This record gives sequence, C-alpha cells and structure tokens, in this order.
Amino acid sequence: MAAVTSLLNWFRRHLVVIAGLLTLAYLLLPNVIVTVFSFNKPKGRFNYAWQHFSADAWKDPCGVSDLCGSLSISLRIAFWATLGATALGTLIAFALVRYRFRARGAVNSLIFLPMAMPEVVMAASLLTLFLNMGAQLGFWTILIAHIMFCLSFVVTAVKARVMSMDPRLEQAAQDLYAGPLQTFLRVTLPIAAPGIAAGALLAFALSFDDFIITNFTAGSTVTFPMFVWGSAQRGTPVQINVIGTAMFLVAVLFVLAAMAVGKRRGKHKA
Repeated sequence: MAAVTSLLNWFRRHLVVIAGLLTLAYLLLPNVIVTVFSFNKPKGRFNYAWQHFSADAWKDPCGVSDLCGSLSISLRIAFWATLGATALGTLIAFALVRYRFRARGAVNSLIFLPMAMPEVVMAASLLTLFLNMGAQLGFWTILIAHIMFCLSFVVTAVKARVMSMDPRLEQAAQDLYAGPLQTFLRVTLPIAAPGIAAGALLAFALSFDDFIITNFTAGSTVTFPMFVWGSAQRGTPVQINVIGTAMFLVAVLFVLAAMAVGKRRGKHKA
C-alpha cells in the first residue's frame, strides 16, 4: 500500500513533465514514421507497409522523375516569399507599433484576416484576381500569393517583439550622438532580430508546405507538395520520405544552432 501511495505521489509531482513528454512524442511520431520508412524497400508502388531495410533511396533521392525539380521550385518560392514577407512584415510591424496614423486600427485588424480566413476562400479569391488581370498562372502568381498569406504571420511575430522593446535603449543611443541609421542598425535591429528571424522561419515553413493556395494559383507549375499529392494517387516513392526526413533534420539543426547561440550570448552577458 505504501508503494502505491509513493508511486501516486511521484506521478502527481511529475504530471506536467509526463504530459509534456507524451505530447512531444505524439507530435514527433509522424516524423519518426517518415524517417523509418525512408529506409524501406517496398515490393509494390505504395510505401505503406514495412518490407526490407534498404538505403537505396538515400543514395539516389532524385531517382523519381520530376521530384527534385518540384523540390527546387518549392525551395526557390519559399526563399523569395520569405524575403518579401519578412521585409514588408517588418516595416508594417514597426509602423503599427511606433506610429499613429489614420485607419491604424483598421489596418491592424485587416492584417489578421489572412490568418483567420479559410485557405480555400483565399485561394479562390486570388485565382479570380489573377484571371481578371490576365496574369499567366505559374511561378510568379504562386510567389505573390505566398507573400500575401505569409505577411500576416511575420507581422504578428515581429510586432510582438517590437512591443516588448524598451524605448529607453534607443533614447540612450541618441543621447550618445548616434544618428537614426546608427541607432536602428546597432540597437533596434539587434533587439528585434529574434522576432524577425522567427517570422522568417515561419514564413519559409508555411510557403514550402502550402498546397491549397498553390494548387489554385500554380497553373502548370508543380511544387513539392503538389508532387507528393499527385504521387499519392499512383504510388508513394520512398524518395518522398527521404526528402521529408532531410527537411526535418535541417529544421532540427536550425533550432539547435539557435539554442547554442542563445546560450553563448547568455554566458557573455553574465
């Protein structure tokens, strides 16, 4: 009886940790399955049942026709969409926090509409806009659409960071005869950098992963998510799992690098 009571007490003390670990395991389970099945050698076209261990797909990740081509298109679109959304979103965030102007409240509310609106509605609206303008659907229409819906997420991330900034630091820099440009580059930008980086990473992930809006605005252009969807109708090559695993590992490395940089800065400040 005492052992049961002790076990219950231990469980109560560590309930939050246990719940967190279970949630993390639940979130990471699909990534683990994708990684495991990237080493599978299926007998048929579908990579849904484990057959034999094989690293052939890792040796030739571009072995499937058009896979690496679609991956290249997705990476290029995500890169340029991230640059565009981050630049515009940072400027908008600073304007909304630092300045007072007419219709500021309306702009502040409109920024969140793409986040609240269903993607299929936004995709249909963008398709209608492009068709009415006579634009040819393809790389550029996808890029414009991605910048538009990633913009809200960047503004939200950067705005939260800018609102937490202490304006006295910039005032101190100005008291030390720093000009507006020097104050921005040496004080404001470094402090806002974590929010800008978070918004940029979020924009890249959203752009690379998007299917609904891309499917409406792509025309004949095939991105990686569209390639995966098309392949699922005929079969699922192991190379798709390889690319997914590689992207996951790259994301983990970015997170670990950011944590290492943060710890190093903390030690220098201490």
